[in-house]
Order: sequence, then structure tokens, then C-alpha cells
Amino acid sequence: MTAHSTANSTAHTTAPEEAGAAKAADTALLRLDAATVRFGARTVLDALDLDVAEHEIVCVLGPSGSGKSTLLRAVAGLTPLDAGRVLLDGADQRDVPAHRRGVGLMFQDHQLFPQRDVGGNVGFGPRMHKAPREQRQRRVAELLDLVGLPDAQARAVATLSGGEQQRVALARALAPEPRLLMLDEPLGQLDRSLRERLVVELRQLFGRLGTTVLAVTHDQGEAFALADRVVLMRDGTVAQSGTPYEVWQHPADEFVARFLGFDTIADAVVTGTAAATEWGPLPVPEGTAEGPCRLLVRPTGVVLSAGGALRCEVVARTFRGGHVGVRLRPERGPLLEAECALRDAPREGETVGVGFDPGDIVVLPR
Repeated sequence: MTAHSTANSTAHTTAPEEAGAAKAADTALLRLDAATVRFGARTVLDALDLDVAEHEIVCVLGPSGSGKSTLLRAVAGLTPLDAGRVLLDGADQRDVPAHRRGVGLMFQDHQLFPQRDVGGNVGFGPRMHKAPREQRQRRVAELLDLVGLPDAQARAVATLSGGEQQRVALARALAPEPRLLMLDEPLGQLDRSLRERLVVELRQLFGRLGTTVLAVTHDQGEAFALADRVVLMRDGTVAQSGTPYEVWQHPADEFVARFLGFDTIADAVVTGTAAATEWGPLPVPEGTAEGPCRLLVRPTGVVLSAGGALRCEVVARTFRGGHVGVRLRPERGPLLEAECALRDAPREGETVGVGFDPGDIVVLPR
């Protein structure tokens, strides 16, 4: 995975706008229509609407308790709806049992069968569907080759590393050729370097197979690298849905912005092409509506320069691999966060000038 934990970039090679338009033109394979699930007095899914197009990869993000895993279980038929509908290929699934829905579900802990070897695990689905032995063996070999484990059929599950178990679990989920593959925190138990490598491989694999994917994860970098579209949930509803580029560049509200890791948010009043703030006037994107708002200033929008009008003291530096995070105490207004190259990072205690880039200032609803 090439995205950092801050989801500062994506692994996509297609322009985000073009990818979103292409997927919108596809046929909706999955549709949730006012889907509602209650656990006692608590509403976990609250009249949720969601479409997933055929061949689309959708990643659902959100804090714990937002309803992500319940969404997958409702689509799979493992958790019944209290209201609303789940439709696959336009057919209501209310009376369709889980084993007849034609969807695959891969859990975080993989749940491999310890008493079966790798081939027995991958071939389990086709075997349950009564596929002929020769066809099963061919399917197992094809999938193990696809996930990078050729000739592993006879290996015992106990001898597999965490990454190998993840690959076997994925092959097993794909073996029955589900029309929809659902992943619940698929890489959650792996170390970061392995997750970053596998998420790129997963996206390439799904692209080759044309698989329709609905995945949930708490890792925004993982979601932004894997997904064609990101859905951010809050309290059982959709807070925002869009391409990774759209969600990152234009968070819908303060909740989304803070979930993405942006903390420099302040009250402002927009007049013309500037916003009055505690830091002084800040430039805003052309065409911004006038009046009171909340203003998000990204770290990349805080520009350190000798000629900057706002004087700030450097109170902390944090090494983040390719760049340094710099925390600043301005002469007026709340703390600011900036990013700069290691060679350009000022020392703690140093006073620097600060300017602002309107391209990294986002106006949020008040």
C-alpha cells in the first residue's frame, strides 16, 4: 500500500474523476434501501442507503460502533433487517438464506479450517456446491497461483505465516465465484509493512478478476489505497461517499475532516476571497459562499517562509518518514500544524513566518 496512515495519497493510476464517472455508469449489483438494524433500543443501521456498482471496489470507513460490520452481516444475511431492503441484482433478499445469496465474506481472523490443508480450505466452497473433483482441483490451483502461493495445496494451515493465511482465506472466499466479495478488516492482524504490500496486490487482483468488493476497515490509508469509492459512516448512516480524491480533498463536514486526521479547524467569516480568523485574514478558494463557517487548514496549507505575515514559535517536531510534522504556536490564534521536508524543518524554539495556501484551505458547514 502506498498511502500513509494519513491517507495522503492513493495507489490509483486512473484520474479520480474519471474513475468515479466510469463506476457510476456501471450497473448497481448491490443496493441497500433504507436498511435498518436495531439491537434492543440501539439503532445500529439507521435507514441506510448504499449502492455498489458491478466491478466496483467500495471501502467503508468509520469509528468503532458506526455500523460497519453490521452492514456486511446484513448484506450476507447473517443479521436480519428490522426495516428496509437488501437487493442483489435488483432482487430483494429478505427471504433468501445466507448460503443462497451468492456472496463471499472474509473475516478479520480468516477462520481457516485447521484440520484441512491449504487445498482443502480453498476447495471447500466448490465442494459444497458439488463441483466435480477435477474442476475443484483446477480452481484451487488457479486461485493459489493468483494469490502468490503456487503448489501450496498440501501445506498444513499451522505452517502458514499471517500473510500466507490471509492469501489462503482470500482464495477460499473467491473459490465459489461470489457475485459480491465482502471483506471485514481483511488485513487488520498483519503488520504495517505487510499490509502496505498486500493492499496493492489485492487491488490488482480484483481488477484482473473483475470482482465486486465491499470491504470495511478502520485503516483509512488501507481504504484509500484499495477503493474506487470510500464510504464514511457515522451512527449507522453515511456521512460521506465519494472517490478517495473527493473525500480527501473535500470532506463534507467537521466530523469527516477530524476522522481523516485534520485537527486545525476554527471559526471564520468569509467576505469576498478572504476569511476573517483569529490568525488574521486567510485566503479561501474562489467562489466560496460568504458568511460564518468553520475553516479547515491542512498542514500542507501552512507555508513556512521568512516573509510570512504571521509569526509562530516552533513548539514540536515529529519525524514522519518522508516529511516532518511541525507544531506551531502563533502570536495570535490557536496552534497550527505544518509539514515540510526534513532538510527544511526549523528547530524547536525557533520563530518562523507563516503564510497560507488557499488550495489547502477547506470551508466546512458551520
